[in-house]
Amino acid sequence: MIRLSVETEADWHEVESLFDLTFAPGREALSSYRLRDGVAPVADLCLVARDDTYNTLAGAIRHWPVTLGSARAPGLLLGPIAVHPTHQGEGLGRRLINGALTRAAGLGYSRVILIGDGPYYNRFGFMRCEDLAFPPPTNPDRLLCRALTPGAFDGITGPVRRAP
Repeated sequence: MIRLSVETEADWHEVESLFDLTFAPGREALSSYRLRDGVAPVADLCLVARDDTYNTLAGAIRHWPVTLGSARAPGLLLGPIAVHPTHQGEGLGRRLINGALTRAAGLGYSRVILIGDGPYYNRFGFMRCEDLAFPPPTNPDRLLCRALTPGAFDGITGPVRRAP
């Protein structure tokens, strides 16, 4: 059985090792990391998935605050998310994403963006963000957004920036 819980300080090294394992070397050179530099993640939305039997880390997801558009509307940047190779194909990524999005809505967040593969993330309600610009070098087709409340992205246009 796999249980989801909020990431703790004690999980940090294990989570970072999982991200290193599942992403290409140099992941921290991506433009999404420039939005994370010097900004703390949203602790209540950083989740880990652990195996109940051995307490091993099976997956993790993090969220970061960002501002969206010229109005600097508050939003969340989903990611990174990773599932350990020994647990891929079990639906754990879906559980992490759905669990985090439900928590985000419950905490009053209304806008979530990510950089990812549309065909995968469309099943979670993410669509291409036509009116936002992510820092380069990012393929604009991979900038996806999801409103957690109706109309949350109405009138939001312009750059995605680091939260203050």
